[in-house]
Amino acid sequence: MARLALLSTSNKTGLIDLARSLVEEFEFDIISSGGTATVLKEAGIPVTKVAEYTGSPEILGGRVKTLHPRIHGGILARRDVQQDLTDLNENQIRAIDLVVVNLYPFEETIAKPGVTLTDAIEQIDIGGPALLRASAKNHAHLTVLCDPEQYNTYLAEMRQNGGEASLKFRQRCALETFKHTANYDRAIATYLSSQSAEESSLPEQFNLSGKEWQTLRYGENPHQAATWYQSGSIPTGWTTSTILQGKELSYNNLVDLEAARRLIVEFPDTPAAAILKHTNPCGTALGTTISEAYQKAFDTDSVSAFGGIVALNRPIDAATATALTQTFLECIVAPGCEPEAEEIIKKKAKVRVLILPDLTQGPPQTVKIIAGGLLVQESDNIVEETSKWRTVTEKQPTAGEWEELLFAWKVAKHVKSNAIVVTRERTTIGVGAGQMNRVGSVKLALEQAAEKSKGAILASDGFFPFDDSVKTAAEAGIIAIVQPGGSMRDRDSIEAANQLGITMVFTDIRHFLH
Repeated sequence: MARLALLSTSNKTGLIDLARSLVEEFEFDIISSGGTATVLKEAGIPVTKVAEYTGSPEILGGRVKTLHPRIHGGILARRDVQQDLTDLNENQIRAIDLVVVNLYPFEETIAKPGVTLTDAIEQIDIGGPALLRASAKNHAHLTVLCDPEQYNTYLAEMRQNGGEASLKFRQRCALETFKHTANYDRAIATYLSSQSAEESSLPEQFNLSGKEWQTLRYGENPHQAATWYQSGSIPTGWTTSTILQGKELSYNNLVDLEAARRLIVEFPDTPAAAILKHTNPCGTALGTTISEAYQKAFDTDSVSAFGGIVALNRPIDAATATALTQTFLECIVAPGCEPEAEEIIKKKAKVRVLILPDLTQGPPQTVKIIAGGLLVQESDNIVEETSKWRTVTEKQPTAGEWEELLFAWKVAKHVKSNAIVVTRERTTIGVGAGQMNRVGSVKLALEQAAEKSKGAILASDGFFPFDDSVKTAAEAGIIAIVQPGGSMRDRDSIEAANQLGITMVFTDIRHFLH
């Protein structure tokens, strides 16, 4: 008797070629659910509908199709257990040797704008996961395929082994299947949690999963192995980027690129450029054009910009491309690149140029792995509203100073704490990052700003525990400070600012970045 294959697919990619090979090369009989059977019949491939095989029609609008003893008995029967074989015989059930199933497109559905909960629920596959799990469980006796990318590998395996799939191959397919169903269930649970009013933004159970996207040369250092994983079954974020040119991306490149992306999206309304090194901005600026913004950012600290990561919030034009080729850069990311600009950048063939059309697509949470667990927090995506800030000094900010204070504050949010940022004309002129004490960061930022600090703005990601930083800033010519406030010694800092004629604004929001 011919062997039996069950094909029930949502994604029809490669289906006809697979089915034709099964029938013509390996003499399989095929049973299929409604939609799959229709496609095969139209291609001239002999197929029996599941409803005809089981004697039970599809019911409940297709919700029940393959949930039947003749199907699951044929999948779960152990060929080396006599009682199982007897049960098959007495119930006129054929053993199934191959199960090919891919699931309803749940993640694709919930990614669509305006999708309703009802729409999403109808794309929760029931029969498919049951078929996959049963087949994977009984992989000692049959093969299960859950992804069209496996079809050619399966056919090659059959051709190399006289029409049989080896146990090693079946085990590998079973493992992939259990990973697939686990990720599918995770996606459903995550979505339903987001729809529940009872769930907080951080659920009681947090699951991480990823599919290998690219093996990286190494991690932060050459002795550390590293791999880039795609979260979910649909490419999002950096996995949707187009790499125009350059060397292979490294682990450190991707870490820096993500830091650059998070910073540049703070400025959607104005051309903006940011240059980062080791996740810290060494130059950030706004301009009337993207070329002007980049040049201002570069001039801030041209030494640190060497070997940096550049993020632009507007497509690269010819003028910007020309400027970008004037120094050594590791990576450039922008939402687009004009053809003329692309030709210019090719002069620097090794620089990695990525096009990420939607720079705003970031994760809702950030995750760090510690020994024995995970630390999960909401991403720091708070919308800054100066109307909620408090001027705590006698001197009030001018309209222009309010704009500069907001710019400086947004940049400071993306500098490693203790963070101090000095800006002027919507351009960073001094950055103090990651120091063990705040006054040390103040001194570093002011030293870099030098004479430009006269009339500039200073932002601090955390409060000043003493008034020494205020005094140091005043000596350098700073005219306004923005900080969260909240220190037991706030009054000391406010009094020092009043005595020195400095404006001070409290945001009542802290932006530590570790």
